Amino acid sequence: MSQKAPEDRLEAMFELQKKLAGMVDSNRYPGGAEERVSALATAIVHEAVELQRTTNWKWWKTPTEFDKKEAREELIDIWHFVIQASIELDLAPEDIIKEYRRKNEINCKRQTDGY
Repeated sequence: MSQKAPEDRLEAMFELQKKLAGMVDSNRYPGGAEERVSALATAIVHEAVELQRTTNWKWWKTPTEFDKKEAREELIDIWHFVIQASIELDLAPEDIIKEYRRKNEINCKRQTDGY
């Protein structure tokens, strides 16, 4: 069984996202690219808060069992908005891999340099 390249896996996710985006009522979606990216960033922040709420971050409250399934669902919601923002910013899967590697190299260098 052959392994798919990361770009191929991302491409499949992008195609699924494009299909979903085509089902969304476009009358409610902001018109301009900047407004769409802003709305998507807001959605990402709110989904990140929902992800955080699946954890026991409140030290003053009795902890509950961590629901990994719920946390994963919130994380996937974030992925939906990140992929849509990538589409809005004309980032193809191969661009994301390239930019991720570039930024990862910078971040690794920062760590070795005592950032």
